[in-house]
Amino acid sequence: QVQLAESGGGLVQAGDSLRLSCVATRSSFSIYNVAWFRQAPGKEREFVALFPWYDQTTVYEDSVKGRFTITREDPQNTVYLQMDSLKPEDTAVYYCAATRSLTKHQYSYNYWGRGTQVTVST
Repeated sequence: QVQLAESGGGLVQAGDSLRLSCVATRSSFSIYNVAWFRQAPGKEREFVALFPWYDQTTVYEDSVKGRFTITREDPQNTVYLQMDSLKPEDTAVYYCAATRSLTKHQYSYNYWGRGTQVTVST
């Protein structure tokens, strides 16, 4: 079992930055692929970013490329999502998730946090 807990959300203005954190409880977290997803009101949950466990080849959803950066610090069992140049359309609940599979598909992720709200005002 892997328990995940997100933090760092909040209310910001367009153009501001936020850094989300996701802390895992399991010591073998380093062998899991970790991703961030988000769900805006009335919309499906969508993929945002992925950090594979075996190398540095990160993957991003097109709308966040160049603005968001996913990093991980395995000794601290923590994954971060640095979000810069935030836009109102980034408003959503952000979730971190973990899986042993290498995928962007949410249904392949076994472990989820409860989410953290990000609200970007105009």
